Amino acid sequence: MRLWVEDNGIGIASENHNRIFGGFERLHAEETYLGTGIGLAILRRALERMRGQTNVESDLVTGSRFWLELPAPAEF
Repeated sequence: MRLWVEDNGIGIASENHNRIFGGFERLHAEETYLGTGIGLAILRRALERMRGQTNVESDLVTGSRFWLELPAPAEF
């Protein structure tokens, strides 16, 4: 099952989709948008440790759709 989070912000160009999940990776100057550039990197690392994954669908017109996915729990 996937959880989706959407916004209608400025969007992310396709060539930068993987960059945003790198630690301390920023696409804009701090004066333009606040943040450290580490939040999505932490999210991806945490999900990978739980055998999950995350990614983004985005363009510069409609904003971004982030998804995160965890495997189904094992039955006991």
